[in-house]
Amino acid sequence: MSRLFTHTCLSLALTLAVASGGQAANHREAPLTALDHKADITDFFAFVSYDDPAKATLILNVDPLLEPSNGPNYFPFDPEIVYAIRVDNNHDAVEDLRFEFRFTTEIRAPGVFTGFVGAGGGLPAPANSPAPVAPGTALIPPAITALDGPGSEGFNLRQRYTVSLVTSHENIQLAEGLIAVPTNVGPRTMPDYAKLAQQGIYEINKGITVFAGTVDDPFWIDLGATFDSLNFRTLPNGSGIPGVLSKEQDADDARNFAADDVAGFNVNAIAIEVPITLLTSDGKRHAAGDPLATIGTWGTTSRPQAKAYRKPGQPPKLSERVTQIQRMGNPLFNELLIGTGDKDKFSMSEPRNDAQFADYALDPLLARALNAIYTDALPIPTPPRKDLLPLVTYAAPIAAPGTPPGPVADLLRLNTGVPATPAAQRKRMGLLAGDAAGFPNGRRVSDDVTDIAARVVVGVLAGGPFAGFPHNSIGDGVNANDMPYPENFPYLGLAHSGRDSRHVDPGEPDCAGGNCPVD
Repeated sequence: MSRLFTHTCLSLALTLAVASGGQAANHREAPLTALDHKADITDFFAFVSYDDPAKATLILNVDPLLEPSNGPNYFPFDPEIVYAIRVDNNHDAVEDLRFEFRFTTEIRAPGVFTGFVGAGGGLPAPANSPAPVAPGTALIPPAITALDGPGSEGFNLRQRYTVSLVTSHENIQLAEGLIAVPTNVGPRTMPDYAKLAQQGIYEINKGITVFAGTVDDPFWIDLGATFDSLNFRTLPNGSGIPGVLSKEQDADDARNFAADDVAGFNVNAIAIEVPITLLTSDGKRHAAGDPLATIGTWGTTSRPQAKAYRKPGQPPKLSERVTQIQRMGNPLFNELLIGTGDKDKFSMSEPRNDAQFADYALDPLLARALNAIYTDALPIPTPPRKDLLPLVTYAAPIAAPGTPPGPVADLLRLNTGVPATPAAQRKRMGLLAGDAAGFPNGRRVSDDVTDIAARVVVGVLAGGPFAGFPHNSIGDGVNANDMPYPENFPYLGLAHSGRDSRHVDPGEPDCAGGNCPVD
């Protein structure tokens, strides 16, 4: 088997991954969001909560590749954007309910040059302080230990948000005045960041729990190899074949064998944990074999249709009507599948209209080109790719038999009747490894969707000649995130410290689990 073939095999896998429900994240995937980072959805997750089978957790991450040290204003949510998590519960790819999040920003100390400041119990002006600031004058507030009240004096750039539930017949504000968790500036300013972040978890109406704030980016991938025309690395397994894992490298506890280029970066996250009875069409929980158990989910960001700038110091005038800027269900669908000329159109369209993009998903141009070159070495299923239909329609093995398939649509489908897999039995390869609660049945933060999707799109689900080597061994050599994931809500790692942050270099492949040294 040639080195060139294996490269092209992996390129096909990763390119088609979008058709299958995608790799891991959409980071600057379309012309419009490459210019509008705040509206760029990086990841979307949906899974039955680990510690409560009666609830599901939905997570919308935005604003990619946030450098932890990039002050002084860091990474606020955009108050002009409407962030929404949407649910289809009757299998027609049309929204039946959505949760909306809207943010406002307050600058509490307009004369201070940074958004966050604090040290110890506070620092006064020293004895040699020149006039007009007298010695002993309170100068630097105490370290930030609270989101509100005492200990929050140095929390200068603070954001509050509202949460609303919108259906066809009502718009209910579930909570207002909640405070978003700021980024981790560093140990002097925020000496106990874990405790501070915990204060940002709120229990609100209808048994819902929410969180919004800056967190570790949960995505992991060898980005450098991926976007160097899919120039994947030869891993240290003795095979000499780029982009193919050995059995040892494919194990659940395998370390990273290539650099995680997203390691050390943060992202802004909105997480909501919801009783499943609020998500299903009849307000009940259902067993996995019931068609009513499976829902479709996706996230969107929308901006006002018109914005007029006014005099300096005055806020712009915004129209009340909004336009969708980005959507995401199955990650990487837009990034690596949709043609560049259609990417913005896809971003601004609705899932129910995805038939217009069906050729990209079910008859990929790149797959045909690679198959024409490598017919014998790389057989692929005959289009239309019916083996991929469970990922773009309501079908088994995610949805129960008898579930209406609905139209072809980019939705992250979740069977809410499948309970969460305990941590000790959880498989990073999800459904492919027999873990029924794993991707593409929804998506957990710890699912290695890069490797899963790569194998699915080259045909492992179609069986026959597509089920064996190398189809069933494709991977990028990055198997784990650089930070551990908590086992409870919001299931996301803490934001990296701005003061002590670092990134994994190509020669440092062994930083999984948060064990990278600090510079």
